Amino acid sequence: MNDVLQRSREWKERVMGFVSNDIGIDLGTANTLVYVKGRGIVINEPSIVAMNQKTNRVVAVGVQAKEMLGRTPPHIIAVQPVVDGVISDFEVTSEMLAYLIHKAQEGQPKWLGPRVTVGVPSGITSVEVRAVRDASRAAGAREVHIIEEPMAAAIGIGLPVHSPTGSMVIDIGGGTTDVGVVSLGGLVTSRNVRIAGDRFNGDIVAHARNEFKILIGEKTAEEVKIAIASVAPSRERLQVAVRGRDLVTGLPREIMISDQDVRNAIEHSIEELVESVKEVIEHTPPEILSDIMQRGIYLAGGGALIRGLPEFLTRSLGLPVVVASDPLTAVVRGTAIVLDNIALFREAILKSDDELVPTE
Repeated sequence: MNDVLQRSREWKERVMGFVSNDIGIDLGTANTLVYVKGRGIVINEPSIVAMNQKTNRVVAVGVQAKEMLGRTPPHIIAVQPVVDGVISDFEVTSEMLAYLIHKAQEGQPKWLGPRVTVGVPSGITSVEVRAVRDASRAAGAREVHIIEEPMAAAIGIGLPVHSPTGSMVIDIGGGTTDVGVVSLGGLVTSRNVRIAGDRFNGDIVAHARNEFKILIGEKTAEEVKIAIASVAPSRERLQVAVRGRDLVTGLPREIMISDQDVRNAIEHSIEELVESVKEVIEHTPPEILSDIMQRGIYLAGGGALIRGLPEFLTRSLGLPVVVASDPLTAVVRGTAIVLDNIALFREAILKSDDELVPTE
């Protein structure tokens, strides 16, 4: 009976794929990536929405909204609807998802709404899962499948998630870092910590204020982080010019910030991140830990691109750490693979709103 139900489910999923789009979404705090089956990753835009408070309407989404940060009149505000990896503003998130889903399907007419797989941080509550599902539904999705980001990243990297061999992934995103150990198609242990790209940006803003008595914005701090952030000294001294407001005179001022300044700024946060990873390792079964010692830990997400981070983690943890191929897209590539074979990854899906499954 179970075999008949399984074959029926797989057949219906294949048929429905011809009449609707399959879309994978990495719903991140900093950026949202969208994959469309047969076309690849079609959207990579900031998770920002500009709202007109007078009319309560969306003015811009993504790149256009990010360009407005710090430059808008009082009645227009730029909102980040996803904070620390979870939805903080349901209506704005629905608007953003509707925009992204519509944009992803341009020129691709289908009879039904799309099937959507969304990557979310590990350990989120059932209420938060429901918020993601409902926002995707409100945006026009016919089915919503939700998968935790460490699992999605492991699948996207190409790790053997269904084998009894253990694998470990650290996904350093914008709002959160997900640390997960994967084996036999599920997360053996995981932890979600709010130490990631946005925290590093805040550290740089605070360092500039305390050390140089200059006030810079989060956007400028992010540009500094991308340009020269590192956790170990390099042969070449890196510097970047930063403009902001002098806290003493109140006038504009330009300073030069070096890679050493950035290291000093983010040092404490990096140490906290290492401690969080150690806690996950401490709760990992010894047999799986021996697999990780052989295979190493894989870094994904934008934070994986910080210079010297793999080597620093290797020394701190006593385990080999490597950056995954194309770490920025690991999660969305994982959602794409799940979409291609939902039946195979059904156990990894948190809560699927699957109308195709026959009821017994």
